[in-house]
Amino acid sequence: MNIINNIKSLNFFKTLNDKQIELLSSMSMLNSYGKDYILYYEKNQSTQLLFLIEGQAKSYKIDKHENEIFLYFINQNNILSEVSTINDATLYSYSNITFIEDSKVLSIDYKKFQENFLHKNILNNEFINEIILRSQKLESLINREFIFDAVAKVAMMISSDLVMFNKLKRHDISLILHIQPATLSRVLNRLKRNDIIDIIHGKVSILNKEDLDLIYKEL
Repeated sequence: MNIINNIKSLNFFKTLNDKQIELLSSMSMLNSYGKDYILYYEKNQSTQLLFLIEGQAKSYKIDKHENEIFLYFINQNNILSEVSTINDATLYSYSNITFIEDSKVLSIDYKKFQENFLHKNILNNEFINEIILRSQKLESLINREFIFDAVAKVAMMISSDLVMFNKLKRHDISLILHIQPATLSRVLNRLKRNDIIDIIHGKVSILNKEDLDLIYKEL
């Protein structure tokens, strides 16, 4: 698949016409990365605007004890760069980003992108939406780390990313949610007893989405 088709596959650029997409392709390139490759570190600066075409990545920080603090997953068809404003000429990373699957990335020269699109009020709404989505991710992170109990943490992860929940080992889920593996097992059994989820061969399925969401949305 060439660059133009890859650009067309991204929802972010769905409002562009063929001429605009061709212009965008002239300032873009495709890169492939293997699993566990670290795309960038916290506080790095970049002149490239990055989108995840295929694969999956995670955002995380490292605390003073060298422990990994998971923030959120980034799925394909999403922006990888951490956008907080449309005015700066350089993009700053507020966390570490590493790929958890073999991935393909669209890289766009950010200065040219600003000059040819943002400064002409093209894709500004899409950029603002990305800023809003990032704020919502941070709000969810604060809730998960400081407000939610173990049941709410598990319920939110199952509701928001069931595919990833089933893909990960229970031990890894416990590390992400900062709960003990035994606590995770008790929560899952409780949700199963209440007919909110089912577990078959270790895979979780949702039986009652409304009740599942109420667990964490009412806190």
